[in-house]
Amino acid sequence: MSIAEFVNTVLGTFSHHPTADQFAALGTLGRFLADRQGTAVMVMRGSAGTGKTSLASAMVRTLHCLGQKLVLLAPTGRAAKVFAQSAGMPAFTVHRKIYREKTYSGLDGQFSLNDNLHADTLFVVDESSMISNGLSAGSSFGSGCLLDDLVSYVYGGRNCRLMLIGDKAQLPPVGESESPALSPQMLAGYGLTVYECDLNEVVRQGESSGILYNATAIRLLATRDASTCLPRLALTGFADIVVVRGDELVETIASSYSRVGVDDTIVITRSNKRSNIYNMGIRNQVLGCEERLCSGDLLMVVKNNYQLTASSNDSNAPSFIANGDRCRVQRVRGEHSVYGYSFATALLRFPDYDDYEVSTTVLLDTLTSDAPALTREQQEKLYDGVMADYADLPRKSDRLAQLRADSHFNALQIKYAYAVTCHKAQGGQWAHVYVDQGYMTDDMVNADYFHWLYTAFTRATEKLFLVNWPQELCV
Repeated sequence: MSIAEFVNTVLGTFSHHPTADQFAALGTLGRFLADRQGTAVMVMRGSAGTGKTSLASAMVRTLHCLGQKLVLLAPTGRAAKVFAQSAGMPAFTVHRKIYREKTYSGLDGQFSLNDNLHADTLFVVDESSMISNGLSAGSSFGSGCLLDDLVSYVYGGRNCRLMLIGDKAQLPPVGESESPALSPQMLAGYGLTVYECDLNEVVRQGESSGILYNATAIRLLATRDASTCLPRLALTGFADIVVVRGDELVETIASSYSRVGVDDTIVITRSNKRSNIYNMGIRNQVLGCEERLCSGDLLMVVKNNYQLTASSNDSNAPSFIANGDRCRVQRVRGEHSVYGYSFATALLRFPDYDDYEVSTTVLLDTLTSDAPALTREQQEKLYDGVMADYADLPRKSDRLAQLRADSHFNALQIKYAYAVTCHKAQGGQWAHVYVDQGYMTDDMVNADYFHWLYTAFTRATEKLFLVNWPQELCV
């Protein structure tokens, strides 16, 4: 099949006339696939409203129909679920695909790079702006540099290649100034031939959206460093973006829960402390929860857990429970305190993993902590307390075996998930999104702020609520 025939085949799945950028991207994909040197990589960057998701889905479906072997990946479970739904085929998280557990030391599992046993396969990674390459101190995974490991894994297979899809205006990985996986210079440094394209033109369906109109304006500020002032937002004439005063917030969030559901509503903040305030307020004033943990509570896992599903025979069970995975409490019992911490037994359902259910011990202290999870010192305190219970075992290997199976040491660390920071929300989409940027002045404005704001805005698919937004910044 020629490149022109391939392009026309993909276009045959479109329900609208492609933009010039989309048409050019298909040509780039055709040339990328026709490259026979085996060291080709493709990067497709696209901002919100440019049809990146629909184009990527059309590409994937067409390639699948043509017999191309495909593996779909994303950085988080929720992003993988969104990608799978749009593409119509399974998707996996990057970590679960490319790593395998090597050793168990107690405080941290150690994961080595898997062997790529695939052949003639295209690996397509969505939400690639989230893939880091900064060496993470104490990382349990491979080299500690995720992009390095991803490239090594993919090109370690016979005639395999990589396609990276993402939005460079979104928040880059923590500690990095840009998204390395979307940088052609970074990818060329691996000795790869880079095919790249950008989608910048907003498709016609998005022209009436206030969310996309304002996100596009913010993106220009983020990518051009064009302003050091708080942005003025256009609200007039748009029904999908509104300002909510503090005294209206409880009633408005309750209305969102009634209209689109708790699972499809999120509050995005700039700090864990602010998220905690929202989570407590929502549980008390909107949901009427009186216990620390209740049936129906929406939670987010805040630390990787490698033991919970290790021995499961359930085909839906993930290889491990990851930081950022969301779950809902089905039942709670047995709250108790030991080792200086509070625990409970809970039946949890994970919607991003085909509603996989597991009964496990959860750590309650992290629910309202301003820290992202237990600190290293707190984790070591728990380790020492549990290990003391097995001090009668003379062999360290036997003590570690008991530790590995200990329900308290391996308790899930969790937070309420009604309100989260923007980094935790990245990769997901919700029908109703509430954005609280907190107190901001012009001297606090920089490129990081615009990336944060753009990312927060583009989590919304139907309606965006701006909490206590300054009236002088709205037109």
